[in-house]
Amino acid sequence: MNSDIIRKDATKLAELIRTKELSPVEVVKAHLERIEIMNPEINAVVTVAHDALKAAKAAEAAALAGETLGPLHGVPFTAKDSFDTAGVPTQLGSPIFKERIPATDAPTVARMKSAGAILLAKTNLPEFSFWIESDNLLSGRTLNPWNLERTPGGSSGGESAAIAAGLSPIGLATDIAISVRGPAALTGVVGLKPTHGRIPMTGIWPRVPRRFWHAGPMARTVRDVALGYSLLAGLDGADGFSTTLPALDTGVGAKPNRPIRVGWLVKPGFGAIDKDVASTVEAAAEALKGAGVIVEPVRIPVLEQINALDLLWKLQAMETKPAFKEVTAGHEDLIYKHVRAIFDTPDTSIKDFVEAEQQIEAMRDGFAAYFQRYDALLCPVTPVPAHAHDASEFNINGQSVSSLHVMDATAFLNVTGLPGLALRFGTSSEGLPVGVQLVSPWLAESTILHLGALLESVSPVRDLHPY
Repeated sequence: MNSDIIRKDATKLAELIRTKELSPVEVVKAHLERIEIMNPEINAVVTVAHDALKAAKAAEAAALAGETLGPLHGVPFTAKDSFDTAGVPTQLGSPIFKERIPATDAPTVARMKSAGAILLAKTNLPEFSFWIESDNLLSGRTLNPWNLERTPGGSSGGESAAIAAGLSPIGLATDIAISVRGPAALTGVVGLKPTHGRIPMTGIWPRVPRRFWHAGPMARTVRDVALGYSLLAGLDGADGFSTTLPALDTGVGAKPNRPIRVGWLVKPGFGAIDKDVASTVEAAAEALKGAGVIVEPVRIPVLEQINALDLLWKLQAMETKPAFKEVTAGHEDLIYKHVRAIFDTPDTSIKDFVEAEQQIEAMRDGFAAYFQRYDALLCPVTPVPAHAHDASEFNINGQSVSSLHVMDATAFLNVTGLPGLALRFGTSSEGLPVGVQLVSPWLAESTILHLGALLESVSPVRDLHPY
């Protein structure tokens, strides 16, 4: 029965708990057992919540008593170890913050709990969430459950690996250039980076540069991600970037009253793209076309003219270094190589900083023009499937490129604040998951969630998992 439980998505688990076909205790125990079995192999979980079973017993009593139940009542969730969790360590992937225990939950964590979900565990990340792999001096390296010699990505690689391996049905992650969508694609799960500000960043560190940081849900199904988003979105009165709308339409199962127009793009604009990735994006375009969506190849001039990742590096070098140096002062021997690399990055001149900000405005304008004609964009998430640990470069179709190129198809959404959904739609020649990315206009998450559900319903890999 335990293997059946860990394969069900959060929505189904909540339904079975409401109908008393499963108890929260059974569900939490099944996932705790899965962590005990699998985590030594993949190192995705860094801390198990000490009171998870106690919370499950309370949830079970509430269900049996006929109390009003939240949409995720009794369902366990995990959170990247950058989210503050009351009474449970939040260590940021750094020995400097070892055993740091927050007094309060981040609003995102509190909202999951208000929906009845039970905090199960915290998951691994790179130090301070700043790298494309989930590796640090405190808790070590997370491995991809599809192939232990490959990375699950970063910075939310612990979260994506945990969900892919059945340690958790749903979780919380963050994204500043790739960190929700990339790990989701590399491990074959679903991740949403919503419009900037839709989910508050309060209680999540680092705080800078906050205008590019996003929080978002991860799960194994689009409907779970949509549910998570509906629970997490909305202003909190503390994050000045957070926004809300009178109503939130998740879009799953929605019936648009007109044909949806989608442009699809592999190149130019994203650099070198692996053949398996390119063919998966094209297959997804054909699948949408077969579902009645208007789909056509496109070019987006600003993607060819401006490299969003270059802009992020120029701005982060100025903004993260002071914050990181402040918290690491006196602990220089405890800093891992990736944060050291940030310290070694040359400062950006004021002239270049201003120019980068102006290019971001131009990129936003370019996408505003694109979305005058199209409702969504379909494109790659990462240029390659899951790559080897600590890779410094990739060979893509005979071309050698820096491993930082892994962010070239995702960073543009962070500088513009546009929402993006990543989900699996293919398999590489090595048997690894291949994802696609759906992008919609600002505040139009319902569009990409609807399109994602369409793709999921016809996906050739829907029932594949690494266990």
